[in-house]
Order: sequence, then C-alpha cells, then structure tokens
Amino acid sequence: MDRWQGIQHVVVVGLGITGLSVVNYLRKFHPQIEVKVIDTRENPPSKEQLPANVALHSGGWNMDWLLAADLIVANPGIALATPQVQQAIAANIPVVGDIELFAWQVQKPVVAITGSNGKSTVTDLMGVLGNAGGIKTSIGGNIGVPALDLLSEDSDLYVLELSSFQLETTSSLKLKAAAFLNLSEDHMDRYDGMESYRQAKLRIFEHAETLVVNADDRQTYPDSNIANLVSFGLDNAADYYTKENQGQEWLMAVDEAVLPSEELSLVGRHNVANVLTVLALLKAAGIDYSDSLLSALKSYTGLTHRCQVVEDKNGVKWVNDSKATNVASTLAALSGLSLEGRLYLMVGGLGKGADFSSLKPVFATLPLKLCCFGADGDQFMPLHSSARRFETMEQVVKTIHSELKQGDMVLLSPACASMDQFKNFMDRGEQFAALANQFADK
Repeated sequence: MDRWQGIQHVVVVGLGITGLSVVNYLRKFHPQIEVKVIDTRENPPSKEQLPANVALHSGGWNMDWLLAADLIVANPGIALATPQVQQAIAANIPVVGDIELFAWQVQKPVVAITGSNGKSTVTDLMGVLGNAGGIKTSIGGNIGVPALDLLSEDSDLYVLELSSFQLETTSSLKLKAAAFLNLSEDHMDRYDGMESYRQAKLRIFEHAETLVVNADDRQTYPDSNIANLVSFGLDNAADYYTKENQGQEWLMAVDEAVLPSEELSLVGRHNVANVLTVLALLKAAGIDYSDSLLSALKSYTGLTHRCQVVEDKNGVKWVNDSKATNVASTLAALSGLSLEGRLYLMVGGLGKGADFSSLKPVFATLPLKLCCFGADGDQFMPLHSSARRFETMEQVVKTIHSELKQGDMVLLSPACASMDQFKNFMDRGEQFAALANQFADK
C-alpha cells in the first residue's frame, strides 16, 4: 500500500529538532511534495536550518495552510486536543507524528520502549548491548537522534524510546518487541487523568510481536489477554527476575542464570529492573547473551544526567540526576543512595501539575537539606523542615558550597521539567555539572 498516494501538500506543525527531521525526510524521500511549517513561537529553534524552498509561518497559527493540507505532521509537543488541530481532524485531514512516518518507511526490525521512568536507560543499554552482540544497532526517538534521521544509518536493528506524546500520533508501527516499563503520575497538564495517560502508553503494543511488561506494575499490562506476553520483575513472579543462589543474587532469563547482580556497574534497584527488561528485549530480538555482550553489560555505567557523579572532591559527591523530571524518577534516585553525611537535594522547576506529597515520607528518612528553586519551588517547601527557597540553581550552589563537609552529597534530582529556566533537562544538567566543577574545590 502506497500511503503517500494523493498527498501533495504536507504541513509540519512545530519546528525544533523533530520538525526539522520531518522536513529533511520529506525533502529526501518525497521531493515532489510541497512542505510548509507552522510554529506558534516567534523565533522557533532550527529556523536557520530550514531549506530555502520550505515556507515557515511563525508566531501563531495559519489556518489556511492547515486546512489546505493533505497530511499534517504534528510535533509531539502539540496535543491532539489543541483546537486548531481538532479543526483539521474534523475536516478529515489525517494528523500523524514523525514516528508514524518512520513506521511507513523502515524496513529493518524495530524495538521500542515506553514508561514513566527508566526508558532512556533501557533504550541506551539496548543499543550498547545490541552492538556488543554483533548487530548494528541505532537508537533514537525521544532520546538523542530523531527517529527519521536514523533511517540514513542503515542499521540492522532500530531501538526507539517513545513518549506518550509520540504514541498518540502513531498507529502502524510494527515492532519486534515493545516494553512498557512502569506508570506513575506525569504530564497531568496534558491528560485528563492517569487512565488517559496509560492508554496513550499502551498504544506501543498495538503491532508488537513480543510484549514486555512489569510484573510489579499491573498498569503496564494490556487490557485484553495477549498470548505473547513476557514479564520482568523484582518482587513478583516473572519470566525475567532475580534469584538468590549461594549468597549471591543472580539475574535470571527464564531459567537461565545470566549474571550476578553485584557485577553490574549500575547502581540502584531500579537499574536491576532496567537490565532485566533489556535481557527480555534482547531475547525477543534474537540476540544471544555472548561473552562480549555480557562484558559490555558489566561495564555499562548509565546515562549522562541520570544519577551521574560529576564531581567527587574533598569527600563530597556532586550527582547530576537532571533527567528526573517527575516524582517517581526522583523517588527511584533516592532509593539507591548510600550516604555517610548530609544530602543536599535540589528540587524544583516546572511541576506539570504533579502532586509532590509522596516525597514527604521518603524525605523524613534522610539526613536532608532540601533546596527548592525554579517556578514551582514553593510546592516543595512544606515537605521537609529543612527546606530553603532559592530562585535559581546557581543561587543554591553558591549558598550551600561553604556548608559542605566530607561525606555530604549534592544531588540535583528536580522532580520537575526544566523549561522555566533552561532549554531542556540536558542544559540543566550541564549547567549543574559546570557549577559543581567550579565550586567542588572551594
């Protein structure tokens, strides 16, 4: 079936990295199609990189362009509920995302991962181990490289991290395996409740050969019984699990003992669950646990911006967990901590309508100094008696560095999005690392 038959005019809604990748893909694979871009921002990112023959309307909507389109490709940040998009849908104009275009084009096997937390680590580790196992593997989607840009890499396996936003506009992505890691409150400023958020995530299973679910989180299971279901779990009976043997905990793949947990470089119980997920995905993709693959697994230390030690001087650790953009992610970071002194925890940013109260009982168990900053920093103030309010992350570091003693830890794990004061969570993490570098010696 030629999905492009009859399509002459495409409107891309939202520029940035993803929108530009859509434009470049269309220019390369469908040069006969007229492409226009709408971005409501006055000066959208990637504007300078747009090809000269692609028209841009910025600073608002252009409904004439939108309603004259044969196909609309919406950026994941544009909700389908947006009135202008709804008007186009009512006019029977199809609205898709970049992942759907990827699905129409890709010829090689694809594995995809979604979940509220851990999906970037699982995606990255799957890419590392796929390559270590002798399969040319590329990763992208919601992490790093836009999915459409991966097509030029001619890989043997593509691994995609997919957000609920991306899945909303994806309907025909065929997957060798799909994993739904966990579900916790996030993006409540976009969805009308947890069930809507969950249903968006469950779309990942629609055309998957193997469905990987979390035995410890029943919300990750599809609503109807599926025969090709594989589970991972730490606390419940699962296909991929941990087992004590002669005083050691082993990672188990069905009945195969793969590796003692203590041989992992990754820290924290949440990362043991992440590794079990990857073992399930590797098996589903037909990749053996070779010696070279297991060696790469043992040496893997995790992602930048996720529980990453950026400075360790004078007995003080500075840890960048900027990728913790929701409550569950911060809770996961706190569960894996080993502390000798005090914990200076930096929280705040854009709260996205979240309820932060579940942090309070965990805070109570820690030798905590709570440092609250950013747009929604006030929401954290009632959660611990030590809480102090700052405007910026820099102000926090400049204030606390003179108080630090041997054994202390400074942890940026904000539980919030970053766009109130930073370009993205990477920018926030890089600025934290720079501050740590500047003040760790003082």
